[in-house]
Amino acid sequence: MAKFGFIGVGNMGGALATAASKKVAGNEILVSALHAERAQKFAQEHGVTASTNETIAKEAKFIMLGVKPQYMDEVVKDVKGLLKKRKDAVLVSMAAGLTIEHIAHLVGSDYPVIRIMPNTPSSVGRGMTLYEANDRVQQADLAEFLELMSGAGAFDRVPEHLIDAGSVVAGCGPAFLCLVAEALADGGVACGLPRDKALTYAVETMAGTAELLRQTGLHPGQLKDNVCSPGGTTIQGVRALKKGGLESCMMEAVLAAYEKNKEFIK
Repeated sequence: MAKFGFIGVGNMGGALATAASKKVAGNEILVSALHAERAQKFAQEHGVTASTNETIAKEAKFIMLGVKPQYMDEVVKDVKGLLKKRKDAVLVSMAAGLTIEHIAHLVGSDYPVIRIMPNTPSSVGRGMTLYEANDRVQQADLAEFLELMSGAGAFDRVPEHLIDAGSVVAGCGPAFLCLVAEALADGGVACGLPRDKALTYAVETMAGTAELLRQTGLHPGQLKDNVCSPGGTTIQGVRALKKGGLESCMMEAVLAAYEKNKEFIK
């Protein structure tokens, strides 16, 4: 039996398949895609095994549903008959807005389901994944799943009603932070820095600041204050950011993503 079967290896499915390959042999990771050549290409690049939805439904222990919410019903319907014959499989959904109950209902039985909301940094082992599981998932299976996926980064179990809110911070956050990195680099270029150096400085500064926040446990406002000397340059930059509404824009981005997420809730 294969440990993992990824139905869909787009941005998120691909990121988690990459993370899984750090702990699991390539012949125990099956991947499929809407277009077979996509699965073949991914398999060759990452040392895993190209497969089909049907084979995954028959052979994988953890069946990772990496398809978009609007296509989930159709994809599961195609393999429903095979899944209902399995007593040893666990469905793992990463589709925004689709509840555990909805995923289990698609199979037509009380199926074990783990719902996860990962983010793209999972592919480099620095992801933040929120998860919850129904009571049909055995504790041993959940522990095995978390151990095998530990190469993706941090996992945090939260009540399902908080997953959608958490996902727009952790899941959408990388896109928002990439805009910040790009803007920092653009500012450096405007000051005369070569583009490659400006981008390197922005990225390394963001990574270092995140690590500083994590290791110290201090509030971001405190660390911001530590950089702002009286009458100095940084506080003038902070003044410009506040005048431009950076904080409000970030909050509005999270709220806008959350409202859009509600459209998929089933």
